[in-house]
Amino acid sequence: MHLRALAVSLALVAGAAWGAEPVTVKDIRIEGIQRTEAGTVFNYLPVKVGDKVDDDRAADAIRALFATGFFSDVKVSVEGDVLVVSVTERPAIFTIDINGAKDITKDSLKDALKTVGIAESRIYDKSLIDRAEKELKRQYLGRGRYAAQITTTVKPLERNRVALTFDIDEGEVARIQEIHFNGAEAFKESDLLDLMVLSTPGWLTWYNKNDQYSKQKLSSDLETVRSYYQNRGFLEFSIDSTQVSITPDRESIFITVNVTEGQRYTVSDVTLAGSFPVPEEDLRKLVTLKTGEPFSRERVTETTKRITDRLANDGYSFANINAEPVLDRTKGAAAFTFTVDPGRRVYVRRINITGNAKTRDEVIRREIRQLEGAWYSTEKVNRSKVRLERLGFFSEINVETPAVPGTTDQVDVNFTVTERSTGSIQLGAGYSTSEKLILSTSVSQNNIFGTGNSLTVALNTGTLSRTISVSYYNPYYTEEGIGRGFSIYDRKVDTSTLTGVAPYASESIGGDMNFSVPLSEVDAVGAGLGAEHTKLGVFTTSALRYLDFVNRFGSTTNTIKGTVSFSRDSRDSVLFPTSGLLQQYNMEVGLPGGDLHYYRGDIHAQYLVPLSAVYLPRVSLSLNGEYGFANGLGDQPLPFFKNFFGGGVGSVRGYTTNTLGPKDPNNNAIAVGGNRLAVGSAELLFPFPGSKTDKSLRLSLFADAGNVYGPGETLSTATLRYSAGTALTWYSPVGPLKLSYAVPIRKQPLDDIERLQFTLGQTF
Repeated sequence: MHLRALAVSLALVAGAAWGAEPVTVKDIRIEGIQRTEAGTVFNYLPVKVGDKVDDDRAADAIRALFATGFFSDVKVSVEGDVLVVSVTERPAIFTIDINGAKDITKDSLKDALKTVGIAESRIYDKSLIDRAEKELKRQYLGRGRYAAQITTTVKPLERNRVALTFDIDEGEVARIQEIHFNGAEAFKESDLLDLMVLSTPGWLTWYNKNDQYSKQKLSSDLETVRSYYQNRGFLEFSIDSTQVSITPDRESIFITVNVTEGQRYTVSDVTLAGSFPVPEEDLRKLVTLKTGEPFSRERVTETTKRITDRLANDGYSFANINAEPVLDRTKGAAAFTFTVDPGRRVYVRRINITGNAKTRDEVIRREIRQLEGAWYSTEKVNRSKVRLERLGFFSEINVETPAVPGTTDQVDVNFTVTERSTGSIQLGAGYSTSEKLILSTSVSQNNIFGTGNSLTVALNTGTLSRTISVSYYNPYYTEEGIGRGFSIYDRKVDTSTLTGVAPYASESIGGDMNFSVPLSEVDAVGAGLGAEHTKLGVFTTSALRYLDFVNRFGSTTNTIKGTVSFSRDSRDSVLFPTSGLLQQYNMEVGLPGGDLHYYRGDIHAQYLVPLSAVYLPRVSLSLNGEYGFANGLGDQPLPFFKNFFGGGVGSVRGYTTNTLGPKDPNNNAIAVGGNRLAVGSAELLFPFPGSKTDKSLRLSLFADAGNVYGPGETLSTATLRYSAGTALTWYSPVGPLKLSYAVPIRKQPLDDIERLQFTLGQTF
C-alpha cells in the first residue's frame, strides 16, 4: 500500500505546476491532518520556506513523510509559490479488547501485542494484524494449546480511530499421549520414561504440566537418557532422530525417539600422561574410572574435574585434562588415557568487591578464603562464595577471574554481589498434634548497619508454651572469627492440657552470653554462661516427684547455667540434605552460686549416604541417632523440668508426643520424663512420585527406635520402643509440613499410641 500510494504521489509530482523549473517556496500549507500537529509535519518535512523545490525535492518530501508511519497517503503540489502538502492520516488504535482468554491473562496478552507494535494510542497498521495473531498463537503454543484460534475485528470510530477486538478460542490443551523409543533393547522402555520430565497424563500432571510438550524439556530429557546409557557402558550411544506429531484435532501429541545403543564397553586400562606438577600418585588416587567396570561418562567427567581441581588448588587454575579412549570393538573394551596439561601457575593480584552498597567491605572480605598475592585456588574461591551465600545478605553472587593485562600468570578475582533485604517482620501460624495452634511473630535484622551482626525480637505462643526472646549475635567479635551473642527470654510452659503427660506450669526469665570458635570450615566449638529465674506451679494431679521437688526447693529457683558445645556439619544442604555428616554435642551445667546443680548433655548425629551408586538416583539413606543424659550434682536431684521426653515427630513416631519413658507411680497414665534419652532411626528418603526435580517435597520409609529412662533403669534393646512407617516432608509456603504414619512395634499396655502425626508451620 505504501509503494502504490508513493507511486501515485510521485506521478502527481511529475505533473506539478512548477514544470521543469524549480519553484522557490514562499509558504507551506498542510492539508488533511486531524490528530497530528502541523508542527510535527513541518519537523519531518525536508523542505523549508525559501527552499527551491523541483521534482526530486518533492519526491524526497513524500518519502520522508511516508517514513514516519503516520500517513497512508501523501501528495505534494504547488499553487503559485505555495507548497501544498496533502496527507491522509492512518487511524489510531483507541481500544483493544480481548475476549475468551482464560488460560492467559489479558494483561499478559496485551504485553505480547506491544512487542509487535499493537497498543492503545499507537498508529494502526493493517499489516501488523497478521503478526499480532501469530504472536497470540505463539503465547498459546507455549501453554500446549495448539488448537487456539484468533479472530480479529477492526471497528472504525469517529476522529479517525479504530477499536480492535481479538476473539480467542483457546481450544483444549494438547497432551502427550505416547512417548516411544525405537531401538532401545538394553533397558526397559518404562525405565527410560521414568528418567524423563515429560510424561503422559497422570494424577499429578494437572499441577506440574509435564504432560504438555516443550521443546526445551524434551532436549533436557534426551540428554538425561544419553547420560543414563553412557554411564552404563554404552559409549557409542546416539540419538538418531526425534519425531513429534500432533493429531488433526491438535489435542494429542506423540513423541518417537530413534536411538542406536551400540555395544557395551568395559574399561580395560586407565593411564595418566603429560606433565605432573604435583606427585603423580596424588592424581592417580583421584581417578574414579576403574578397570573391569562398565564405562561411565559420569566417572570420566568426575575424574577430569577432580584432577583439574587438585591442580587448581596448587595454582594451576587453567589446567587442561583430556580423556582419550582407545576402543577394541571385538572385545568390547575401552582403554583410557588422561593427558594432563597443567599450564602456567597463576597468582592473584587483587580481590575486588562491587555491589555492596550497604554491607561493609570487611564483612565480605573476612569470609573470603582466597588471599591476594597467593596462588589462585579454585577450592578457596568456591569456598569463599559458599561462605558469602550462607551469610544470607545477598541474593546473587558472581565471581569472575579476568587475566591481568600484560601478564600470563596473574589474575584478579572480582566478587560482584547483589544485596537483598536483611530486615524482616514475620508473622507465622502453625499446628501440631501436641502444641495445637501455634502463633508467632518476630522482628529481625541480620545485618545491622552493614556490620554482619544480627538482632532478633521474637514471640512464640502455643497451647503449651509461650516464649518472648531478644537475641543479638556478632559472628566476628574478634578478627579470628570468634563469635559472641547475648539473649534474654521469658518462657512459660503449662502441660496441664496435654494428655498422658504429668501436669506442671513454669515461668522462666533468664539471659545468657555465648561464644563460638571455628576450628575449621565445618567444625566449631561454643561456650556460654547464663542465669535463669524459674517460678514453678504444680497441681494436685502433678507427679509425686514434682511435688517433692517443689517442697524441697520451693516454687522459685535461681540457676546459673554454663554451656559448652561442639558441632561438625559437612552436609550438602541444610534444608534438603542428601549426603554428609552432622554431629552436635551440647552440655548444660547448673553451676555453684545458683540454687540448682545439675548437668544435662545431648549428642546428636545424622549421616546421609546417597544411593546413586546402586542406581537409585536422588535416593538417600539417613541414619540418625540421639543420646541424652542428665543428673543432679552433689546431693541434689535433677530438676524435673530438665527431664527428657520421647515420642512423636522428631523422636519415636507412632507414640503420642512426650509420653514415652517413666510414669508417675501414683498414676501410670502420665509420663514424668527421665534423665536419659536414646533415639535412633533409619530413613530412606526419595522424591515424591511425579515431583521430578522438586526438592521441597519428599517421601520416606522409616524405622524408629528409642525410649526414655529414669534413674536405675537399664537401657537395652528389650526396653526400646519401635515403630515403622512412611512420612511426607513438604516445605510449603506457610512453613515445613511433616506428616507421618507409623505402626508401633512391641508396644506395651501403658503406651499411648498416635499413628498419624504432623506438624505444620514455622516457629521463629
